[in-house]
Amino acid sequence: MPLILVIEDEKSQRLMVMTMLKQHAFDVIGAENGSEGIEIARTQIPDLILSDIHMEMVDGYSLLTAVRNDPATATIPVIFITAMADLQVMRQSMELGADDFLSKPFTSDNLIAAINTRLLKHRRVVEQASRKFDELRASMSITVPHEFRTPLNGILGYADIMRKQYEDLEPVEVGRMAERIHKNGKRLERLIENYLLYAQTELKQTDFHKKGDLFDTETPNADNVIEQLASQKARDFGRSADLELSLSNGSVAITPKYFSKIVDELLDNAFRFSKSGSHVLVKSDNTQDHFSFSIADQGRGMTTEQVSQIGAFVQFERQYYEQQGQGLGLTIARRLVQLHGGTLDITSECGRGTTVTVTLP
Repeated sequence: MPLILVIEDEKSQRLMVMTMLKQHAFDVIGAENGSEGIEIARTQIPDLILSDIHMEMVDGYSLLTAVRNDPATATIPVIFITAMADLQVMRQSMELGADDFLSKPFTSDNLIAAINTRLLKHRRVVEQASRKFDELRASMSITVPHEFRTPLNGILGYADIMRKQYEDLEPVEVGRMAERIHKNGKRLERLIENYLLYAQTELKQTDFHKKGDLFDTETPNADNVIEQLASQKARDFGRSADLELSLSNGSVAITPKYFSKIVDELLDNAFRFSKSGSHVLVKSDNTQDHFSFSIADQGRGMTTEQVSQIGAFVQFERQYYEQQGQGLGLTIARRLVQLHGGTLDITSECGRGTTVTVTLP
């Protein structure tokens, strides 16, 4: 049976709740204050925590903060028990991550119903996460080996020719092979950087205390950054004539490194998934509080369902299209935008193209 941790500084109340739970065949463990409750939660890892809010030493709010900030206990459902179920208590509890609360006095039926509801919801979340993990693992098993091996094979292949046939090669041939080795090396470097950045952004997303370093920086002249990156990307794809720019001056509250990464990944997708000769339009706009830019291509486009399924290591219709990439670029861009308090919106139509709009403080 599920293990329930009951944290209550009033002994009679704690014993009453524990008795109710035992009568319904739950495994129960009690703590007489918030400090003891935190330690038990970390060592016993209960399936659910029932806690009073107003306690001496460590109150329910401090306990909840400690539970949510510890990776080992962060996902444990927490139900508050309180005699002061006013709107302010509810709001503060939910903002800190409480799952539910019970107002004193409550019946045994109220208690058991609240616990069963939260346990069922938590079980469904865990099952959904497990399915997504299995899907991610299956997708990675297909995309990751291919994406690393392709540039690596190019590097090793050309290096092997130069190593074995250097005496017979003309200088111009050596130069071409060196250029291809360099190009494949840069591609491999980008893959590795994207994997590392994806892991970093996922960590920052789940740990609020690691977000503090994100908000004290700025990229002035964001329009200049976009113009330089767009022009370079168009040259890289041999499509300078396809690029259209309509930019307004502005700055963004994000580091130049991260802002450039967002723009670069979105531009790379726009050129990669549209044909030469079709336009790529890049526009920006600046208001008092926000800077926004959009990148529109006339490429393959996506269905509404595909847009909703965008994520790391997800590729669409790979059986029909020979494509490079592991789906990380757009995922990283979206996560960086969200971490900085912005939004990334996608509108797309199959056969007509895709527009990505980013708005940042």
